[in-house]
Order: sequence, then structure tokens, then C-alpha cells
Amino acid sequence: MDILYKIMETLLPFHWVEYDFMKNAMIAIVIITPLFGILGTMIVNNRMAFFSDALGHSALTGVALGMLFGIADTNKAMLVFAIFFALFLNKIKRRKTVSTDTVISVFASLSMAVGLVILSRGGNFSKYSSLLVGDILSIAVKEIGLLFIIFLITLVFWFFGFNKLHAISVNESLAKSKNININRMEDLFSVIIAVIVMSSVKWVGILIINALLILPAAASRNMSSNIREYHLFSILISLFSGISGLVISYYVGTATGPTIVIIAAIIFFITLFLKPSGKKIT
Repeated sequence: MDILYKIMETLLPFHWVEYDFMKNAMIAIVIITPLFGILGTMIVNNRMAFFSDALGHSALTGVALGMLFGIADTNKAMLVFAIFFALFLNKIKRRKTVSTDTVISVFASLSMAVGLVILSRGGNFSKYSSLLVGDILSIAVKEIGLLFIIFLITLVFWFFGFNKLHAISVNESLAKSKNININRMEDLFSVIIAVIVMSSVKWVGILIINALLILPAAASRNMSSNIREYHLFSILISLFSGISGLVISYYVGTATGPTIVIIAAIIFFITLFLKPSGKKIT
């Protein structure tokens, strides 16, 4: 880590680089944002924006259940609950008795409400309120290492699973004809989303984590003419939004997560207005 600090001090000759918490935050941003860019393209392609939002909301319930069962590590409690939540949501969704959007909205609302009810008992919610907006400046070296491992796992999944997920998003019948196990791929992808969301929500925030997943991919979709550009631009937009948002929030004194979202949203609207009419990714 000391080597990374020295590289940053050389490449970024600004006074804020003198602080270890800013160095850690910058390294985390460089890991997290490309991860969001990669994952976001698959989420948008598979029309799972509401799904990732519901997972973010379930973080409070994970913390609440962890507290009830005496689990000291809130991160583990959130992760375990989110994985069960994602798989159960997939199971309910496949029954096709109710529209997917309705099912996800019900689950998101219920999980948020349950978490708030449990955590607010006795007026103790204030110590959990930081989860709502996150605090990237509080990230530790050990946690950065965990994010990097998750980043590598996601890259492996993307390399081996993207074509299958893309085939499913285009045509499920075509995917079945290629012997793709649709349910298995959807479950694996849901677990990956759950792991990334729960591993990042503490620093990004429940209220905005879905925006950071969706906005770069949506902006990239506006300006891309093929799949390769789609992924590349999504990663670059996410990375640019993250780094500039961190620096701007430091000088302006605002929360980092929301600042990053505002920048990503501005980029989205710029690309939306500049997008040629009828342009599609091929």
C-alpha cells in the first residue's frame, strides 16, 4: 500500500494527497467505479435496475436481523441476507403470477420498512443513518483489499458469463437452444450483484448506490454504437464521475457519494441530448 501512496503523491501533486484517508478513498474509488461500470452494463441489458435497487434497500434489514441475532459483524449479516433475498426474489419472479416490477417494488419497500422498524426501536437509528448516504472517507486498507478481490471475481464472471447473460437478455428461447441454463445464470448474476452492493453500500450509501450502478451504463448506452464501446464508455464515465466527485466533494465539503451521482447524472443528460435519434447498439 505504501507503494500506491507514493505513486499517487507523484501523479497527483495536490495537498489533499497528504492525507491517508483521501488516498484510501481514491484507491477505493478506482476499484469500485470500474466495477460499477462493468456490472451496470449487464444490469441495464438485463433490465434489472429495480432489482439492484431492491438489494440496496435490503441492507437495512440485513443489519437489523444481524442485530437481533447478535451478529457483531454487520457486513456479514448484510451479505448473507442479501444473497438469500436475491435468490428468493428470483424464485418468486419466475412464478410469473405478478409483474416483475411489482414484485421487486413490494420486496424493496418491505425490506426497507422492516429494517427501519427494527433499527429505530428505542430511538437508536441515528447510529445507522450513515448507511443511507455512505462515507467513502472511512474506508480502511483491509476493506480496500476485499474490494479488490471482489473486483477480480467480477471480472472472471464477466469474462465467462457476459455472452450467456447477453443471449438471455436478447432472447430466452435462443439462450435455451444454446443449452444455457437460464435460471442458474440469473441466480449467479443476482448473487454477484448482492455481493457487490453489500460490499459497497457502507461507503456509497443505500439511497444512491443504484444510481451509481445505472447512470454510467445508461450514459454509455446513449453514446455507444457497439457492445465494446458500451462497456468501455461505461467504465470511463464511472471512473471519471468517481474521481471528480471525490475531489469536488473534498473542496466543497459535500458528501462524496451524492456528488459522484450528480456528476454521473449530468453526463447522462448531456449524452441523452446529444444522442442521435434512433441510434441503437449493434
